[in-house]
Amino acid sequence: MSTRTNTGRLYGVGLGPGDPNLMTVAAVKAIAEADVIAYHSARHGRSIARSIAAEHIREDHVEERLMYPLTVETTDHPGGYRGALDDFYEEAAARLAAHLDAGRTIAVLAEGDPLFYGSYQHMHKRLADRYDTTVIPGVTSVSAAAARLGEPLCEAEEVLTIVPGTLPEDELTARLAGTDSAVVMKLGRTFPTVKRALERAGRIDDARYVERAFMAGERTGRLTDIDPESVPYFSVAVLPSRIDEQPPVREQGEVVVVGTGPAGAPWLTPESRGALVNADDLVGYTTYLDRVPVLRASQRRHGSDNKVESERAEFALDLARRGRRVAVVSGGDPGVFAMATAVLEIAAEERYADVPVRVLPGVTAANAAAAAAGAPLGHDYATISLSDRLKPWNVIAGRLRAAAEADLVLAIYNPGSRSRTHQVAAARELLLELRAPETPVVVARDVGGPEQSVRVLTLKTLDPSEVDMRTLLLIGSTQTRVTERADGRTITWTPRRYG
Repeated sequence: MSTRTNTGRLYGVGLGPGDPNLMTVAAVKAIAEADVIAYHSARHGRSIARSIAAEHIREDHVEERLMYPLTVETTDHPGGYRGALDDFYEEAAARLAAHLDAGRTIAVLAEGDPLFYGSYQHMHKRLADRYDTTVIPGVTSVSAAAARLGEPLCEAEEVLTIVPGTLPEDELTARLAGTDSAVVMKLGRTFPTVKRALERAGRIDDARYVERAFMAGERTGRLTDIDPESVPYFSVAVLPSRIDEQPPVREQGEVVVVGTGPAGAPWLTPESRGALVNADDLVGYTTYLDRVPVLRASQRRHGSDNKVESERAEFALDLARRGRRVAVVSGGDPGVFAMATAVLEIAAEERYADVPVRVLPGVTAANAAAAAAGAPLGHDYATISLSDRLKPWNVIAGRLRAAAEADLVLAIYNPGSRSRTHQVAAARELLLELRAPETPVVVARDVGGPEQSVRVLTLKTLDPSEVDMRTLLLIGSTQTRVTERADGRTITWTPRRYG
């Protein structure tokens, strides 16, 4: 903030949501101290901000009405809508600067909070570094809406997301699906888009509507009951706290198989997070369940051992038949050596024919390892599991040989465990018959986790004893390249053009 002397002071005054009784004492004092009262208005000249503060504006106050030149995104300005607004803000800031240079104190009125989707912020950015400035916060429309609904907005570790309804529908859907609580601002003509996004996110039944909170004409209710043609700009959609929400009684539930990626929350897609948030029950291998944060107190968690996939799938489907919304948690991508197949296999039985089952993708271990190493999967590749628990070794060996003879990069899953110790060595010997000893090999362990280790070796120097169940191997083709970068990293990639 500037500390210039011999100039006036600039106040950004938050007035709260509309009721003059919700103005702060500091706001009233700033208006009383000011020589100039400035406020934005539409072209009709009326200002909501001025109407809130009207009883505190004196006859000797100089009033500066900052009238927007346009209210919709249509203009013949050469810079378009944004250019027209930028010119307006520059002209408005210059008018206020003239008062400040003359030593006058200005109170710029702002409904809600001055720095929360407010017009004042455009004056602040242009003037605060040149003049003594004080921002007086106000009650936001978000807090006002929650108060009028009489429902908690967020609690404990819940995440509150605030988004403008002007975002594209896909972006709105992703953000609403992946959060606990939310407020959507700027409805009006965006209401149909916001409603569709809430439906797609599976949150429409939770959505509440608040119009003109603490103002004349206030209206609240369930969002599904609102006529889109009646929605003004000064309205919000609210998804309140769900921490104590009890699942509704349903005739039919569903099972959603969710891929969490290789290492938990940072790797979740918004769609997957939304499915976890919306679930009544979480079912999965305990290690993967532990990656999912506590989302709602009413959610039930059902952890089990890694070797009971069929029993876990049957349990989830039985819960869904009783009306529960179930998320089966799977590491990586659920369709790659993971839970999706186990669930769909059991779901194919006649007794579960009417249970809806969906599969949501996740970042695969192979993709995560490849990205950490560079781009070794940049051309054709094969994905093979070395586990011989569910298929014989001779089948695995035949597939390794075929893939190697086809000169495919290999993504090797489940290379070894405490009970399986010979597979990596056997695979290495087989591949050395068909690949050069200097073939690049990425040894990726615990990618995305606290013990991440990604090394680029060669087929000749690969030590099978260093490979465990948390390791994934990427074995290059004849085209795969390795480069030492200036930052000390060794990266590998496979060109898209072959030969």
